[in-house]
This record gives sequence, C-alpha cells and structure tokens, in this order.
Amino acid sequence: MASTILMHSIPASPRTAIDISPRKSVVRGLFPANHSPRLAPRVALRVKCMTEERKPGSNPSVKSKSKVSTNFTEVFAFSGPAPERINGRLAMIGFVAAIAVELSKGQDLFAQISEGGIPWFIGTSILLSVASLVPLFQGVTAESKSDGLMTSDAELWNGRLAMLGLVALAFTEYVKGGTLV
Repeated sequence: MASTILMHSIPASPRTAIDISPRKSVVRGLFPANHSPRLAPRVALRVKCMTEERKPGSNPSVKSKSKVSTNFTEVFAFSGPAPERINGRLAMIGFVAAIAVELSKGQDLFAQISEGGIPWFIGTSILLSVASLVPLFQGVTAESKSDGLMTSDAELWNGRLAMLGLVALAFTEYVKGGTLV
C-alpha cells in the first residue's frame, strides 16, 4: 500500500526525486516530510513475465477470424448481437423522431403515440429489425464493418444513451404534464 501511495504521488510534481533502497525510502521535493510514505525494511519486488511461443511462419499482428454463428437462438440470445443493437437503433430513431415532432407540431410523446403513432412505430420497428437481421444471418458482424469514428462500440453507446433519453423524455413530460420544449 505504501508503494501505491508513493506511485500516486509521483505524477503530482515533475521535480520529485525518489530514492528507494531496501533500508530506506526518501521522497524529496515538494512534499512535506510527514507526507512521505515509508516502506518496510527489506522489501523486495519480484516480476514474472511469460511469453507465448511463436511459429516461424505466423504473423502476430494478424488476428484470426472467428466464426460467427447464424443460428437464430444465438443471434437473439441475451448476450447475442441482435437484441441490444436493434433496440438501440430503434431508440435512436425514436428519440430523434419524438423531438422533431415535438418541435414541429408541439405534441408531447404520449400525444404522438395516441394520435396515430402506433402504426409508424410498428412499421419502423419491422423495417429496422429486418434490415439489422439480414446481415447478422449472413454472418456479417457490426465489428467487421466499423472503423474510424463510427465504430460498433460507438453505436452501442449511442443506442444506450438514446434508450435512456427516450425514457427520460417520457418521464419528464409525464411529470411536467406537457411538452419538454
């Protein structure tokens, strides 16, 4: 623990000098004498490293391509690729559409749903679900198509935030009793 405190205090000042030996630990610099942690006498540090054996013809930078399951139950499993990605995509579209209709027509989320929003919701859900499932059943993953700024992780986080935003929008409008904007 003392070495952890010592290591956390090193970046605090670039002018700090450290002298660690088995018998003493002295930190000189900007820290007061009572701040300096003391190590127990004869403290030893042992580091073990192991490397993997390489075959002469293998290239360590090339990743092996893992097989992607196209089984229906594995695609729709709780930890599968479909549920969170599809729900996130629907939430992103729904959040943007709800805010756009609210700004243009002045209707809150509940009024949008009750005044003809259910057929639009069902149609959009079916269209985006099929469009998301076709590549998954062909064995194409979102990770294989992501690069640069638009990565698959960014899509998941945007979907999660959109899900939270949609719930927060509905809750805020319910509590407020009207439109958010």
